Amino acid sequence: MTASLPATLRRFLPLLALGVCSVGIAAAQPRLRLSETTLGPISIAVGANGTPRTIDATNSGSGTLTLSARSSVSWIAPTIGPARVCSLGGNTCLPVQFALNTASLTRGIYTGIVTVSDPAAIDAPQTITVTVQVGGSVPDATTLYVPTRAGATASAPFATNGQIQGAASTTSGGNWLSLALDGASSFAFTLPYSVRATNPGLAEGTYNGTLVISGSTFAPDNKSIPVTLRVTSQPIIALSQTSVRTRLAMTGPQQTTFINSTNAGLGTLTLSENPATVSAGAPWLTATRFPGTNFIQLNANSTNLAPGNYSATVTINSNAINGAQTVPYEFEVVAAGAPQVSAGGVVDNATFAGNDELGRGVIAAVFGEQLLMRDPVSASSLPLQTTFNGLRVLVNNQAAPIYFASYGQINFQIPFDAAEGMATVAVERDGVRSNLTAVRIVNRAPRLLTFNAFPGYGIIVNQDGTYPLPASAGLGAAARPARTGDTLVIYALGLGPTVPAVLSGVGAPSGPLAAVSPAPGVVIGANSIAQVDSIIPDFAGLTPNFVGLYQINVRVPTSVEKGNAVPLFINFGNLVSNRVTLAIQ
Repeated sequence: MTASLPATLRRFLPLLALGVCSVGIAAAQPRLRLSETTLGPISIAVGANGTPRTIDATNSGSGTLTLSARSSVSWIAPTIGPARVCSLGGNTCLPVQFALNTASLTRGIYTGIVTVSDPAAIDAPQTITVTVQVGGSVPDATTLYVPTRAGATASAPFATNGQIQGAASTTSGGNWLSLALDGASSFAFTLPYSVRATNPGLAEGTYNGTLVISGSTFAPDNKSIPVTLRVTSQPIIALSQTSVRTRLAMTGPQQTTFINSTNAGLGTLTLSENPATVSAGAPWLTATRFPGTNFIQLNANSTNLAPGNYSATVTINSNAINGAQTVPYEFEVVAAGAPQVSAGGVVDNATFAGNDELGRGVIAAVFGEQLLMRDPVSASSLPLQTTFNGLRVLVNNQAAPIYFASYGQINFQIPFDAAEGMATVAVERDGVRSNLTAVRIVNRAPRLLTFNAFPGYGIIVNQDGTYPLPASAGLGAAARPARTGDTLVIYALGLGPTVPAVLSGVGAPSGPLAAVSPAPGVVIGANSIAQVDSIIPDFAGLTPNFVGLYQINVRVPTSVEKGNAVPLFINFGNLVSNRVTLAIQ
């Protein structure tokens, strides 16, 4: 059985979001590795320079690294020190040292990008994001808004360079105020805290409290924070992004960013007639409402701009009680040049997980900059071409079929005949070749596709064409839980070669079907192979007329677990895919 491909998946596939050696990595080619790619947020006193910092660079290949470093901002001065033993012991490292010349900066949060380069190395250049908090991170005062609903919360986040304590007191409303530690930090050696208010069931009105911060090694952060709580029955606007930073070459196509405005309160959130404005002096940035939505579309254009850093503020206006929201926008313009592939930037289109193995024949994405210097384009016919709008993606110097291309992303197919092992990937634009990045290619690396709109749920189709999602998905008749005895069609990537074999870039045949041999097992209702037996599918192979897309047809057993989030994965023995969920009744 093959399924008629649903419209959602047809739209998904074309935009699957989104000196070279002849075989593998050259024997004497260095490969850059950094111990960290972020520094900070680092708290620094107003009027002072920050303590110098160091990140280790190592060579995980052969030959010798010859590094240089440059900063996007004047207050970071990077240098490459002499080779030494790594700070964690073992290998020899080149220290990338950062002088933080912040004495002239006023209070606020500042970010700079340091680029570490070696034109002869694989996985170079790489960037390090450096963030400093001049004057500290703890707010002087804050106002929080929560709806008139018991248990509703609101937070004002900040990050510190170490543990702190918070003593909360309120003058009205009871014990609604606290200091919260919000889990692991995405920055090294920092902790994410927030001033948090939890509504214990308060009536509409204004309440006051104080949070006293102590224990910080950065003295200015030890302070008393006046906190105002507004409990309201009105809409409260919440933004998907509270700051934006983009980077674009001088002659590149405009960069588009979307900010979603949602209602964290009650009533109906309505954007104003003039929903978004841009601060004066930034003609390179426009802000408009995407028709029929509460999304604000920001378009940044580098035309007529010299290389450098540009700043603007976007103000979003609505009927929300917390008023107009301001979003700082940082725009870095760089000189036009060769395409640049990001280190570790070649990923599987099913999971987009970094440093993942890629199966032969899989649809992959390569991320970078200046890959295509015009508007995005998608392939419109099969077979897919290996030269596409002046672009080539080279896997071990072998041109690969291309699905889609844009300034920062190209979707392509790893050739079925690519050699297993470490490989290099480069992008060539109009005959100009990029740097190299490395990826490991294996015979198969099974990955199940998932819905972006319903995180964790697999792209799976019931035998009547509906999706096995819970009613809460809000798709009406287009979704229903699967039933025992139903045949499901599960969509996947990376299942490897088939019988009969299919050429790279060519749509799979409808007869005979291109089947995977041996077929994978399907596990439904368990988190490990040891818990239940694998189900042998009715069919597993390439979906007819598509490139690199696999489907697994399997019947739901009568003894299966029921529920709105039943786990499912496939396996080739001990080789296991990612886990997805589906609804079964």
